[in-house]
Amino acid sequence: MSRVLILSDGRMGHLNQSLAFAKYLNIPYEVVSVTFKHRWLKALSYLLDRIGVYTDRVFDEQIDKRYDMVVGTGSATSYATKVFAKKMDARSVAMMLPRGYRYDLDLIFAQSHDNPPKQENIIEIPANFSYVEPKGLYRAQKKSIGIVIGGDNKLFTMSKEKLQAQLDLIKEYYAGYEIAVTTSPRTSKEIEELIASYAFDYEVIFSKNPINPIPDLLAQCETVFITGDSTSMISEAVSYGNSNVVVLPLESEKENKFTRFIDTLEKEGYLHIFDGTIKDKNKKIDFRSYLEEVDL
Repeated sequence: MSRVLILSDGRMGHLNQSLAFAKYLNIPYEVVSVTFKHRWLKALSYLLDRIGVYTDRVFDEQIDKRYDMVVGTGSATSYATKVFAKKMDARSVAMMLPRGYRYDLDLIFAQSHDNPPKQENIIEIPANFSYVEPKGLYRAQKKSIGIVIGGDNKLFTMSKEKLQAQLDLIKEYYAGYEIAVTTSPRTSKEIEELIASYAFDYEVIFSKNPINPIPDLLAQCETVFITGDSTSMISEAVSYGNSNVVVLPLESEKENKFTRFIDTLEKEGYLHIFDGTIKDKNKKIDFRSYLEEVDL
């Protein structure tokens, strides 16, 4: 049976994509964190890759075990995936387009919003690979909806006033429903206080209770609202359960990969972008189907 080495850059959104790949294949895996010895060595790795030089001396970690496949997600693992795969004579797999590096890994899964080139080793996918497992953290007592709140990032700003107006409309529209809400690690204190002021039926304030009930919301809620700052959360929602998915757009100065990602999913019927109206959209992505077309 194949053994998979998953390289982690410490970002859960990246690691979860690699884990999803291994779980869908139902093959054993081990996770190893990988870091460059110095920050400037990452910049050097782009040059080394360009000239075809692969060395593990740039990393803090030395891996002596042998694996059949090495999987990484994100630019911080791209060079390492190549290095250790070559060292082990293993297959190399990237779960995102490894920008800045040569696209010569054995297999690359690339999200449509990154506009990947057409190559035999590149499989274009509409969202991030996701494997959703409910944990029993939330149990609906009646018809319910879920609301998942993220926060600011490099491209988006979350307006308290705009979010409050959205929440007021949602609460009015779903009068009589149980409403379950969770915040995330990026949610600001100001937004957390706003959420707490509503006294929703089920409420997770992540800074006080760092758990993740999102899989349970997707499994049980009729509709799940998600702020548009996280491709990971949205990818989970459009690939699991039967919930309708509505994205609450955030403020950004210009179009970016997040807006392209959401716009494309709306056009394909996976979600509705909230514009004052609420529409039922619950088409789901079957990530297993993308594994059927590749030779692993």
